[in-house]
Amino acid sequence: MIIVPIKEGENIERALKKFKRKFEKTGAVKELRERQVYKKPTVKRREERIKARYIQHLRDMEE
Repeated sequence: MIIVPIKEGENIERALKKFKRKFEKTGAVKELRERQVYKKPTVKRREERIKARYIQHLRDMEE
């Protein structure tokens, strides 16, 4: 359960923003989307490798 403490006189918009940020960090929505469709382990590994290559390429470009 996500608890967002609100100070006296604090704007409700700020509290909502804090709640949304905390909820995003839990990764609940991302996990739900991933569970909707089954991905074979080979496909997952391939996607991880492609992502790793992309990140490595970005780091090489910085240097």
